[in-house]
Amino acid sequence: MPKPDIHPTWYPDAKVICNGEVVMTTGSTQPEIHVDVWSGNHPFFTGTQKILDTEGRVDRFMRKYGMGSKKAGDDKAAQAEASS
Repeated sequence: MPKPDIHPTWYPDAKVICNGEVVMTTGSTQPEIHVDVWSGNHPFFTGTQKILDTEGRVDRFMRKYGMGSKKAGDDKAAQAEASS
């Protein structure tokens, strides 16, 4: 015989919320689930690439490995020095 009152409350119509909008409902032990990414805005499903950089990790990686974007003025200055 199972023990009574040991299981969490089940919410069959729990709301999944992304950016303040209800995007879907599902069954859960929480009445509301707040998410940052779901299948409606994930790059794999949408076909677009969006880098979620919350702590500057992408910029730090680009600087470390020399992949930073060059400005148009920098290219012209480098060409002028090379031709001198």
